[in-house]
Amino acid sequence: MKIKIIILDGNTLSCDSIRTIVENPHIQISLDAKALSLAEESFKFVHNNLTKKIIYGINTGFGPMATHLIGKGQLKELQYNLIRSHAVGMGNPIPQDFVLAAMIVRLNTLVKGYSGVSLDLLQHLSLLINERIIPFVPEHGAVGTSGDLVQLAHIALTIIGEGKAWHNGSLIETKAIYEKLNIRPYELKPKEGLSLINGTSVMTGISALLIKQADHLLQLAVSLAALSLEAVEAYSDSISERLHAVRPHAGQKEIALQLRNILTSSHLLKDRVLHTGKMSLGEDTQEMPEAIQEVYSLRCIPQILGPIYDIVEKAKNDIRIELNSATDNPIVDFESKTFLHGGNFHGDYIAAAIDQVKIGMVKMTMLSERRTNYFMHHKINKRFPPFMNLEKPGLTLGLQALQFVATSTTAQSQSLAFPHHIHSIPTNGDNQDVVSMGTDASLIAAKVLENAYIVQTIELITLCQAVDFLGIQEKLSTNSQNLYNSLRSLMPKISKDRVLVDELQTTLQAVKNRMGFNIPE
Repeated sequence: MKIKIIILDGNTLSCDSIRTIVENPHIQISLDAKALSLAEESFKFVHNNLTKKIIYGINTGFGPMATHLIGKGQLKELQYNLIRSHAVGMGNPIPQDFVLAAMIVRLNTLVKGYSGVSLDLLQHLSLLINERIIPFVPEHGAVGTSGDLVQLAHIALTIIGEGKAWHNGSLIETKAIYEKLNIRPYELKPKEGLSLINGTSVMTGISALLIKQADHLLQLAVSLAALSLEAVEAYSDSISERLHAVRPHAGQKEIALQLRNILTSSHLLKDRVLHTGKMSLGEDTQEMPEAIQEVYSLRCIPQILGPIYDIVEKAKNDIRIELNSATDNPIVDFESKTFLHGGNFHGDYIAAAIDQVKIGMVKMTMLSERRTNYFMHHKINKRFPPFMNLEKPGLTLGLQALQFVATSTTAQSQSLAFPHHIHSIPTNGDNQDVVSMGTDASLIAAKVLENAYIVQTIELITLCQAVDFLGIQEKLSTNSQNLYNSLRSLMPKISKDRVLVDELQTTLQAVKNRMGFNIPE
């Protein structure tokens, strides 16, 4: 197999590139020569000023202990002490994909040339990524200011040959992995411990993967929305260009456009016409044979998904900027021959962005659950059998229990929707008196996105049952036919009650992996 190389230069890393590296173990990373040259200049500037200036974290203590000057013979020991003392995370391990993404982001930040680390360190971290040696990183510990100190310390622990790491599917001592691959533990130089753990790389790496999932979930939501409109033979004016032109929010217009594009090939939507031949106004109130507009979960799709689209687009930009930013402290500005002490490690940009995405995904999940309820509830839809039961209602139960899963999963996401980045609790001797909680925000968002996949998978199953009941497969849009056929290749229609556990897991995984589903990237 031909090995593909992705080059890191500190300025052009994208969420797509991170996902590509994480999902394809044969892809390797390489470091840009020009960037390495700048990084070398930065390292030399640090080395030349070790004992000439008082520089935070190089020849001083950390945090509230920054008032302590460190002797020149102890500068390397200081960096080891920083890593070992901060590798104290607890709880379940962060998923390996998230850790690998964080390593890629950290390397890209360091290669940018403002961190003062050696080329040897850059090459060593690059080697770990290419060999897929992934540190064991516990979930609890980061408050997201001074960056992701605890989680990044666990990554740094692997760099110096300590702690545990995953390799070829096994979690073992890093020392054993190094011995097997003939790798020497990295020996830290002044500032390098601080440069490794002082930054937003964990929350940013996780968010870079999550934003791609959010994008896919939103695209899936549009496809499901189109299929639902077809199943009820909705009026077409709710997605008309003119309607959305008079309220021209960008996201609303985009979602309506996507729906129109999908439904162009459908034979099921109705144009609104005056039914003068069927009914005329009399002297008294009379009931019409059909409703003149659909419920909000069908009629207001662009107005609900539109704001979510805008949120995701803004978050993409915030994450892209953070991926290619110097986020440690102090910044080594060798060009101006100075050290810049500041707060680029503060994670509020990422924390706020991923919290907004999370909230949007919860609202999208609620929309999906409400439409599922609409199709299950025969007294509301007045068109379909109870719980999409295609056999004998009463004797068989159809999708009744599956709706419970959608309801409970949505409820859990609603409880997780509260923005986590406002949970600022002062810590570190009140030195870190306003914190971002960005890493926890991203981990909570990951759970919400997983829930969204579950609820949308249930909606897809429900809609395909509706298609079977109506027998409208041939009238569906091309996109909806592809969705229907892909699902039915994995899960035959549900008539007689059967155990669905394995089929549900297979279908959920297929939806998450886009396998067989014609949902555009």
